[in-house]
Amino acid sequence: MISVTDVRKAFGDTQALDGVSMEVEAGTVFGLLGPNGAGKTTLVRVLATLMKPDSGHATINGVDVVAHPDKIRSIIGLAGQFAAVDPLLTGRENLEMVGRLYRLSSAESKKRADETLERLSLTDAANRLVKTYSGGMRRRLDLGASLVGRAHVMILDEPTTGLDPRTRLELWSFLEDLVRDGITVLLTTQYLEEADRLARQIMVIDHGRVIAQGTADELKNTLGGDVIDLRFVAGTNFASAIDALREVAKSKIETQPEELRASIPVETGAEDLIRTVRLLDQNGLRVDDLVLRRPTLDDVFLSLTGKATESEPAPQQAASGKRGAK
Repeated sequence: MISVTDVRKAFGDTQALDGVSMEVEAGTVFGLLGPNGAGKTTLVRVLATLMKPDSGHATINGVDVVAHPDKIRSIIGLAGQFAAVDPLLTGRENLEMVGRLYRLSSAESKKRADETLERLSLTDAANRLVKTYSGGMRRRLDLGASLVGRAHVMILDEPTTGLDPRTRLELWSFLEDLVRDGITVLLTTQYLEEADRLARQIMVIDHGRVIAQGTADELKNTLGGDVIDLRFVAGTNFASAIDALREVAKSKIETQPEELRASIPVETGAEDLIRTVRLLDQNGLRVDDLVLRRPTLDDVFLSLTGKATESEPAPQQAASGKRGAK
């Protein structure tokens, strides 16, 4: 459904996209991960026809994003970090307005608004002003507005940023319903558990380059083994403690010195846990917490990029072009 081949985009001396390629299957969620400034939003803007690449080729449903931008805008929906709905209109009025922006007739706009409200479970709130909606209701309406044009592809740039855990779970369920209905979703996110749950394929980019791609399990398996998490007691000489534990680590130990926490990748699980306990005892080190676990996407991300995920503010241009109406 989405095909990207060797796409490049530079801003002066900064190479935002440096030969990015990817293939997204129809009816799936494709997760796009990367630290702040990695190039995620630039790629989103290229696919949404808000920016032309310097070179390379990208298509959505076989349509070239550069050669036929109007056609692309008729088959995609785009949503950013913040709900772009008018709080002074009702839910129904918001959706009807988007229908008219898609150049639908008044009757067709009303019909699709009603269909979308039912799909969003917002029929009971259809005639209420959006300013009375909860954050989760606004976000569902925002995503639903992109469905009025019967989009085949949803491009979502960190759609759950700022939502509480319960609302985030509700939105995940909604996205899963969309995929079951055959809609393809390209999802950039700062929440790794979000990609873990929703995405069939995940791509990690950094400095404009693809540095890893695969399923969540495939990416986790690149680390191998398990991880030992521990937190030292207050007053511990943290640097000396980490040095004492390096012999049990199979790769770089991820540390949080201010919290006296460390995550140690190990090879043999329980055996290395026993070795770690012995090293702690031999060096007179005390811990408040010690646990052995399987690797997570957070571990993969830190291993690949050397940094944690960070939220990227949505570019003003992307916000203004949100619906992609022709």
